[in-house]
Amino acid sequence: MSLAALLVLADGRFPAGGHAHSGGAEAACKAGRIHDAATLEDFCRGRLHTAGLTAAALAAAAAAGLDPAVLDAAADARTPSPALRTAARRLGRQLLRAARATWPDPGLERLAAAFPRGAHQPVVLGLTARAAGLGPIDAAHVAAYESVGGPATATVRLLGLDPFEASGVLARLAPELDGIAARAAEAAHQALRDGVDALPAASSPLLEITAEVHADWPVRLFAS
Repeated sequence: MSLAALLVLADGRFPAGGHAHSGGAEAACKAGRIHDAATLEDFCRGRLHTAGLTAAALAAAAAAGLDPAVLDAAADARTPSPALRTAARRLGRQLLRAARATWPDPGLERLAAAFPRGAHQPVVLGLTARAAGLGPIDAAHVAAYESVGGPATATVRLLGLDPFEASGVLARLAPELDGIAARAAEAAHQALRDGVDALPAASSPLLEITAEVHADWPVRLFAS
């Protein structure tokens, strides 16, 4: 593992397009479900243990060497919302552009050729981690962190939340994030033996429903 490469990939300044997405926080803020640091923490914890776990396992499996086409189909099956599928592929396309420029690799080139309109972001993340010399647990950590880091950052803009408080939320979630990454990596290793059905399919129906509503807003700060 290259710790420096892990930091580059997890850095919010890496040009992967995540800054344009709130991870469902914009809709949750408008509905009043997020209105302070405590409710942000509740939202992030729920997202981490559902969508975050699923994304982390897909990323870990891709980093472990599972077929990205099979994983992309598995990601589709685990994402009922058309709006979220579109967002995931848009993010995957942007991440792949950045990854190919940063860590040139034949696997990334094959992925770009196979998915010209973009593969699901966690799948691209896993292959990017592999190209950067990182392993499944590293990819899982990045995916899990992104699942909560995006909403935490977005609420600073959406609510004017104190950035110190938002960072405090992420710090308090750190032990759970480590646990989710470990579970995801373990599932990826199991999937190497038993196939993609071994990967988690944890869901958050409210995130799916609000994503469809959010996609139809005439004015919004974030794409999803």
